[in-house]
Amino acid sequence: MAFQQFPQKLGIPSGNTAARPASPVIGDTFYNGELEILEIWNGTSWVAVSAPPSTPQIVSVTNASSGDAYTTSTAGKLAVVFQPGSGGGTPSQYNAFTTAGGFSASSSSTTVTLTGLTLGTAFTVYGNGQNNFGTTTNTPNAAPVTPSTRPEAPTIGTASTSSTTTNVTVTWTLGSNGGSPLSAITVTPYLNGTTAQTSQNAATTSATSIAFTGLTAGSAYTFKVKTTNANGDSPETSATNSVTIPIIVPVDFLVIAGGGSGAGGNSGAGGAGGAGGYRTSAGTSGANSTAESQLSLNGGTNYSVVIGAGGAAIAASSSSNGNKGTDSTFSTITSAGGGGGCGTSTATRDGGSGGGGSISSTTGGSGTANQGTSGGNAGSSPNPNYAAGGGGGSSTQGGNGVTASFGGAGGEGTASTITGSSVTRAGGGGGGAGREPGGNNFDGGTASGGGGAGGSSYGGAGTNDGKNATANFGAGGGGAGYNPTQGGGGASGAGGSGVVILRYPDTRTITIGAGLTGTESSASGGFKRATITAGSGNVSWS
Repeated sequence: MAFQQFPQKLGIPSGNTAARPASPVIGDTFYNGELEILEIWNGTSWVAVSAPPSTPQIVSVTNASSGDAYTTSTAGKLAVVFQPGSGGGTPSQYNAFTTAGGFSASSSSTTVTLTGLTLGTAFTVYGNGQNNFGTTTNTPNAAPVTPSTRPEAPTIGTASTSSTTTNVTVTWTLGSNGGSPLSAITVTPYLNGTTAQTSQNAATTSATSIAFTGLTAGSAYTFKVKTTNANGDSPETSATNSVTIPIIVPVDFLVIAGGGSGAGGNSGAGGAGGAGGYRTSAGTSGANSTAESQLSLNGGTNYSVVIGAGGAAIAASSSSNGNKGTDSTFSTITSAGGGGGCGTSTATRDGGSGGGGSISSTTGGSGTANQGTSGGNAGSSPNPNYAAGGGGGSSTQGGNGVTASFGGAGGEGTASTITGSSVTRAGGGGGGAGREPGGNNFDGGTASGGGGAGGSSYGGAGTNDGKNATANFGAGGGGAGYNPTQGGGGASGAGGSGVVILRYPDTRTITIGAGLTGTESSASGGFKRATITAGSGNVSWS
């Protein structure tokens, strides 16, 4: 009788591996004497049921906390997926371990989730399988993986704006990035605290503030902030305080002070009055200086305006100095009144533009930097018959008086197109004429830009009088002429009153307050203009 190498065990077929049944069905058992284990067909393969499992493989390790919102009590998770080894018993449990930190977890499924891990730290993982018959050797280490969540919500700061800009500065303090670098910081405005508007991103992912732009003037907003990393968005912060965006009105200006009057002519020809100071943001400013900066003003806020008066005329047969013009102001802009013409002293000759010199005070007055020029000098010899200097204009200096001859011409004014057409204003007055000892008579100095011509030396009622400057041109009055044989000196010309002209977008309307005289033009070329000709008070825009 032949010896059976693999006898049947308790009615279970047996044999070597090659002798397994050719067409097994699920549940068939077979004792594999070659491997010394009991096997069962699971529909796909023969599986050992009476032996330790073979070492599994780690198929993947992934961040299992990526979808979690960050909280201080939630730590990272890694999902470890195993694949059973071939041969050996079926594992009843899979075990996963970190190489550092002492973290471990087990599962009866092929996916094991490690929890409580430090966010943002890379962990290397290994594992094994086990059943009732034993535990496998450990798998090789898998590549390190870093657990991370969505970022923590920032802590909101404040929202603030200033009266000179529609930008709002929003601040915050960053929270944890959830273990993954931030990719964006998003700031969202809420109109009236309720309706979300278009968001903007901070310049960098480490920023703690933003200058938010493009908001609607006159509207109120709150702001919320959120951060983003590779896993998604943090919750939004709570809302900031509410801020109302100021209405900013860009305003160009022309501010001209009152011009000085000319001097009387009792002791000689009178010096002419200088033009009032000339300041503008719309073209060339006084003394041929560059335009000043446009003003950015707030809608609904009052801004002061004062229109300077021209210097009063000096009566005939008086040698008094001309009167200085009065300053004109608008908001932060002040233009200096024009200097009075020289008579018997230099007391009033300096101003926006200087008054002209006389025989008693030969040198003309000085102008104010970037507002006007100097007055002209009197004739070069100290003789009361000699002519006086012209008043300084906003563009050029007054002309010098000619010895015993014609009065000096008034300095030129400056042209501006702020009203839409070119108008020259703030010229100096003409100096008074002298009379040559031989009896020849001469004309007073000429003037432009609204200035008054100087008085002549022809004599007769009114002939020696200097001429008045044009109102609201800020020009200088003419100096008195002198004729000692025919009535002495004449009266001087009065200085012209100043003016304030404002140009602003046609979407705005000005209110010219009590105490001021002025008008607003119709819209033209995208602008309106207000011309204010007298008084003191406030203006505002809506």
